[in-house]
Amino acid sequence: MAALPARAVVVDIEGTTTDVRFVHETLFSVARRDLAGYVSAHAGSPEVAAARAAVAREQGAREEAVSDGALAAALLRWIDEDRKETALKALQGKIWRSAYESGGLRSHVYPDVEPALRRWRDLGVTLAVFSSGSVEAQELLFRHTTAGDLTGLFARFFDTTTGPKREAGAYGKIAEALGMAPGDVLFLSDVVAELDAAAEAGMRTVQIVRPGTARDAGGRHAVAERFDEVAGE
Repeated sequence: MAALPARAVVVDIEGTTTDVRFVHETLFSVARRDLAGYVSAHAGSPEVAAARAAVAREQGAREEAVSDGALAAALLRWIDEDRKETALKALQGKIWRSAYESGGLRSHVYPDVEPALRRWRDLGVTLAVFSSGSVEAQELLFRHTTAGDLTGLFARFFDTTTGPKREAGAYGKIAEALGMAPGDVLFLSDVVAELDAAAEAGMRTVQIVRPGTARDAGGRHAVAERFDEVAGE
């Protein structure tokens, strides 16, 4: 693995470090299974209140008119639609915490991820995560992986409170938070639209092409199938 052309590497999760099937078939199924019970048991919590407000806004209703049952039904629909709603992601993070901490859930990471991250960190590269999942959900995922606790490898975690993943402004904010110029940051993702936004902000980009990934047909981004193929220019 050659030296990286960047002082920092920011990684996407779904389809990049982690198989999309783990997210959609395992994490989402846990959220669906436990969501109604969590909403009922934690109706007064900040995360449930935020989700109720988001559903009320979408429905044009008063928050107090959105019952626990109606809230759960709306959130289940949002999960099925893979909505990137921040309030939903925060609530999912709380549900997943219970599942992880019970010992019944372990996160998938591709086998090339952990060795590459450790090597980059040892070379002095700053590592960060940018995902549509909440910061809490990101930390949980990397704390409970099949490769062990990887949270200590990352300096920062960023979610959609920073901005949408397909808008350049979010990547500018990330670079600023890392204390670096965008050109000193390399963004790894499987999604071309996210890579386009990062490149527009001035970041370097590499598309990680896992099985089933739609490869960038325009040739706008470097391509690697594994983290250990991400090399200097």
